[in-house]
Amino acid sequence: MTATDRSIELIQTAAQAAADKLAHDIIAYDVSDVLSITDAFLLASAPNDRQVKSIVDEIEERLQKELGAKPVRREGDREARWVLLDYVDIVVHVQHSDERVFYALERLWKDCPELDLPADAKATRGKGEEHAKLRAAEEAADVAGEW
Repeated sequence: MTATDRSIELIQTAAQAAADKLAHDIIAYDVSDVLSITDAFLLASAPNDRQVKSIVDEIEERLQKELGAKPVRREGDREARWVLLDYVDIVVHVQHSDERVFYALERLWKDCPELDLPADAKATRGKGEEHAKLRAAEEAADVAGEW
């Protein structure tokens, strides 16, 4: 079994919405062969809680406006460290960058086929690592300046 056309349409729209809000490392997997509860997962991350919320809000708004889709469940919104939007056909995970590294969902789903995403979403690959290196360099400079 493979992801339905509807699932792919939802994934593509959600991925573009996430990219528009500057999400990092957007990737989608067709999990239909290994899970019976959904067709696809979309993973995205952001370096802070406020941006996680912004990405989630944009995805939810865009899917509602463009495709008439509402999530049946939204979890993790209060802490904004890992927000899950369940649309039945797809599940969207937007994680704080720290949680993304810690939980490494990509490792769990690496054997599942990747779904093609819009160019803007593909361009986000590696942005999380770039941001982490920049942040580490800034912190090192701050420490060096304090001595």
